[in-house]
Amino acid sequence: MITEEFLNPESIVVVGGSDDFQKPGGKVLKNLKDTGYPGKLYVVNPKADNIQGLPSYRRVEDVPQADVAILAIPAAYCLQTVEVLCSAKHTKGIIIFSAGFSEESPEGAQIEKKIRQVADQYHATLIGPNCVGYMNEHYAGVFTSPIPRFVPDSIDLISGSGATALFIIDAAVQLGIPFANVFSVGNSAQIGVEEVLEFLDQSYVPGQSAPVKLIYAESIKKPLKLWKHAASLYRKGARIAAIKAGSSEAGSRAASSHTGALASPDTAVNALFEKAGIIRCNGRNQLLTVACILLKGTPKGKNMCIITHAGGPAVMLTDVLSENKINVPPIDSTKGKKLLEKLFPGSSAANPIDFLATGTAKQLGDIIDFVEHDCPEMDGMAVIFGSPGLTPVFDVYDLLDKKMSECTKPVYPIFPSALNVREEILEFQKKGRLYFPDEVVFGSALARVLNTSAPVPEEVHFPPMDQKTIRNIIDNAPQGYLPPHMVSALLDAAGIPRAKEATANNEKDLIKAAELVGFPLVMKVVGPVHKSDVGGVRLNVTDKQTLLSNFREMMTIKDTTSILLQSMLSGRELFIGAKKEPSFGHTVVCGLGGIFVEVLRDISTGLSPVSREEARKMICNLKGYGLIRGVRGQEGVNEDLFTEAIVRVSALCTCAPEIAEMDLNPLLGTAHNVTTVDARIRISRT
Repeated sequence: MITEEFLNPESIVVVGGSDDFQKPGGKVLKNLKDTGYPGKLYVVNPKADNIQGLPSYRRVEDVPQADVAILAIPAAYCLQTVEVLCSAKHTKGIIIFSAGFSEESPEGAQIEKKIRQVADQYHATLIGPNCVGYMNEHYAGVFTSPIPRFVPDSIDLISGSGATALFIIDAAVQLGIPFANVFSVGNSAQIGVEEVLEFLDQSYVPGQSAPVKLIYAESIKKPLKLWKHAASLYRKGARIAAIKAGSSEAGSRAASSHTGALASPDTAVNALFEKAGIIRCNGRNQLLTVACILLKGTPKGKNMCIITHAGGPAVMLTDVLSENKINVPPIDSTKGKKLLEKLFPGSSAANPIDFLATGTAKQLGDIIDFVEHDCPEMDGMAVIFGSPGLTPVFDVYDLLDKKMSECTKPVYPIFPSALNVREEILEFQKKGRLYFPDEVVFGSALARVLNTSAPVPEEVHFPPMDQKTIRNIIDNAPQGYLPPHMVSALLDAAGIPRAKEATANNEKDLIKAAELVGFPLVMKVVGPVHKSDVGGVRLNVTDKQTLLSNFREMMTIKDTTSILLQSMLSGRELFIGAKKEPSFGHTVVCGLGGIFVEVLRDISTGLSPVSREEARKMICNLKGYGLIRGVRGQEGVNEDLFTEAIVRVSALCTCAPEIAEMDLNPLLGTAHNVTTVDARIRISRT
């Protein structure tokens, strides 16, 4: 709940205001005054009668009504202060800078919880504690600097880290990037990243609200809420880019299955962002570069034309775009010859179009017009222009400003020079233009934008399954890994094809099991978790004598309780798995089996529920996808059946959320069948 009073207050009180600008209470008061906050401004300080030229109240009880209160006082005094403000002063917005709450101790967490309860009781917005504040065009309720330029239809920033928000804003100010709202949510006692995004979604007005949302998060507490509102904003015309910190494998938990080892918590974040259409960035510079691209408008396709007067940066940009599957297609030679007639000898019209260091503003204009009107295959233009500082080049920047307004294709100005053209760039920025200082950072950011798909629909239609049987098995299942007969029954109820099989723990039953399954067959130990590691798998058993000999040897393997017999099948080894992540639900992974999982870790990940479209995309994203399609005369895998199996695994996990880890490894795929050969399922009710 974010109140109107919080967003546009008529009165603000700084509790803990100070004359010392090096203290949060002093700096926020200075920021409010310096930025010309037009409303009533009050100060509370028990030791002073006047603070920064304003009368100071000794007690919060003596302050007149205040829409927003900013607290820069010790944590121990915050609860009582919030109670007075909300109950007696009708305060509808609380910003708490103070630390010493849930981030520090259980006692602090209890105080934080009680503050949140008070805010909820009086329908007030609570930001923090342990944050740097909030700011928009109406007021700068932060104790940091610099204060950016505010433009309502620009960028909303939401950060879980106050320091990171500051550093993002610092870089943005240098580039002339404006903001609409900046939320530093700190401990998120009431309002966290997801709640802010919910508000921005519900209040979004196309053409008026900020079309770009930036997020820095160190944790995602409500992934389903994030997905819902990110997808909704996308459909309304907004785009979201985010940094999720803490992505290293060191943060993943140990697990006993292949899926558990492959599906780290960060893969769940990747899957969530892909599902929600969120552009994931790996740093502040990339985040801001993505924001600039989104503000300028994205290309309609992936064909880019590079225009330059310097060869090196153009080559580097070409490389990074090509490596990320963004095309830099050649220009038709006949068209190129006509363009070269307008350029100096030695210029190139191949793409990149190089009009040399001696090129003029007029020539640059001719090139841009040529790409705009005569190259329908091009979706956007990246213009690299630096300067050795020999002569002023205001005409080039004026020309770019003009063409950026005229062209239907987006024009992205990249200015590698800074000091030599400082005045020219300042004039360019005064016209409201943004630029990119580094061609490689721009290229990688553009690739992130163009390679992020639209969010998937919230409604996923699963194939029919025997849900009653699934629930009956799960409700009666033990904790830990299920015995083979329960695994088989679950797969059958979910409609996941499996190899014909039978189990035996004595020689008499073994012969009957072999007659049921038929030769050739596979023998596997039941009991040990990793069968291959203990020599518990025998392939291509074709006769009774070998069957009995193997049985006697395998039953001596430690922890073995019986032997599983399966039909000996052939085909391409495949892998499907699922793992339950706290808060996120199940991540579903797929890939090629064997070495591709064990060594190369070539997998794709989706967040359940996984639709058919998502499952098919997961398959296509595998590095080894060519092997699934079939290469050099080899038979490929039936992609429809592989897709169906992935969707059914997701459906099974939805019906049975108690599944903690699940491996179908391998499945054997041919042009006609995709069959599960080995499966493990671990149940956890915690």
